[in-house]
Amino acid sequence: MIYTVTLNPSIDYIVHVDDLKIGEVNRMKKDLKLPGGKGINVSRILKRNNVENIALGFLGGFTGTFITDWLSQENIEQNFTQINADTRINIKLKAEAETEINGLGPDISAKDIADLKAKLSTVTKGDIVVLSGSAPASLPSGFYQELVQLVKENKADFVIDTTGQDLMDALTSQPVLVKPNNHELAEAYHTTFNSISDIIPFGKKLLNTGAQNAIISMAGDGALLFTKEGVYQSNVLKRPLKNSVGAGDSMIAGFIGAYSENKDAVNAFKWGVASGSATAFSDDLAQAEFIQELLAEVVIEKIAD
Repeated sequence: MIYTVTLNPSIDYIVHVDDLKIGEVNRMKKDLKLPGGKGINVSRILKRNNVENIALGFLGGFTGTFITDWLSQENIEQNFTQINADTRINIKLKAEAETEINGLGPDISAKDIADLKAKLSTVTKGDIVVLSGSAPASLPSGFYQELVQLVKENKADFVIDTTGQDLMDALTSQPVLVKPNNHELAEAYHTTFNSISDIIPFGKKLLNTGAQNAIISMAGDGALLFTKEGVYQSNVLKRPLKNSVGAGDSMIAGFIGAYSENKDAVNAFKWGVASGSATAFSDDLAQAEFIQELLAEVVIEKIAD
């Protein structure tokens, strides 16, 4: 089974405004409310790719109910920890420029933490746990490491998609996949990249530290896959860009769904590129038919040993 863990879910409230005027009354052109959170996005794409999974994390209040109702409509299995505080709302204001106002994360109690850990303690060998996104400020520093240790004690595998020290600390526990973008990778190693050849030594460094596979996304320049067998680059699929939110999560879902079937990292990379691209070209997360359409266009080339 694949489990996703979203520590700080949200409702993403997307508001379109023409000719935004600060300090005045503005009328929205259209709006949309969607369940948000990186792990939740992974669950939704996994389900659309016919990969069963269970969504875990912290949810509370009327905003949490919105998310559980939405996921139930998509037939996604859930085992969230119910908290007293409301799940946050993130505002994504789309005008001449896009502005995001992210809500504060809720307070998480010791009882809530114990409940989530109890649910994670049921994972077993062969399971994969996807840990992704930010953590509420009320959680203790290094909380991701506590979850990683719990998963490893139960002989399950894990994916981690976060940044900074949480990502670096997880590497020695041998995650199945990490997926920093090129900017996050450069920041992690206190350097800058001017070309793909600059990136390659640092992608390999992720593997040497412990990661089993690493994807480095490069926005309009495609993506790189690092495995023990070599370094691979995807082509860049061409469609009008509609949505950057959730594209990286979709890439992880596409990869891990395929990888869980046969451990073929290069084939899984194709699914990741197709899934991530399909979401980038959609208003919400991608639909299965569009992912299948793009899968035929993905070309993977080995560029280094």
